[in-house]
Amino acid sequence: MLWTDVNDIAVELFEKFPDLDPTYILFTDLREMIMNLENFEDDPDRSNEKILEAIQMLWLEERE
Repeated sequence: MLWTDVNDIAVELFEKFPDLDPTYILFTDLREMIMNLENFEDDPDRSNEKILEAIQMLWLEERE
């Protein structure tokens, strides 16, 4: 997965952390969680606040 795969990342995070509320996760922590996903293989420097926010919002939608 790459940073641009925001939907796939959100689903993976939801499946890996089903009881975690992404609303309370700092972007620095979210970035680390994403980089530690098994299928993630993008350059860590390519992330930004806009991408992390999109992933966080999609993860929230997955929980509903």
